[in-house]
Amino acid sequence: MMKTTSKIVCTLLAVFTSFSVLATDLKVGDQAPNFKLQATNGDYYQLTDYNGKQVVVLAWYPMANTRGCTFECKSLIEKGHLIREYNTIYFMASVDPLDDNRDFAKKTGADFPMLSDPSKQTAKAYDVLNIMRVASRVTFYISKEGKILKIDDDINPKTAAEDIVKHLKELNVEPNLSK
Repeated sequence: MMKTTSKIVCTLLAVFTSFSVLATDLKVGDQAPNFKLQATNGDYYQLTDYNGKQVVVLAWYPMANTRGCTFECKSLIEKGHLIREYNTIYFMASVDPLDDNRDFAKKTGADFPMLSDPSKQTAKAYDVLNIMRVASRVTFYISKEGKILKIDDDINPKTAAEDIVKHLKELNVEPNLSK
């Protein structure tokens, strides 16, 4: 009985967190909210560090170690080399505690920074915090000037990397010349 109840709760949570329940009030052309968040590698990342240098792709996800988020993470691991062909840095971000994200990164073999926002302040600034108090699955494309280039709330976790590359092409993001 306990196993069944647990499965039902997990299934309901996965269903509710996979939908973009809350559309963002931010718009293309707006200044992206700055953030300074700790990543699974222990470093802190701040949006303003990339001003004038790289386009930032910030992919919010609901919860570490859940089915859809695992698919999204694995897509970015397996096809991340395609994203790195562009002058961009990409992150996955959630409101999970850092230790949960570290565990998730270790289990999936993530080779990119996964940001933790346990205070939920950055998620609120990006207006992605949904009624379940987790981040909706929304990806922001932010210019070198810190302006929002695109907001994608129609994410297919299994093809996330390919879709990011498609959007980078559409946005005419320059190639990574250091390759």
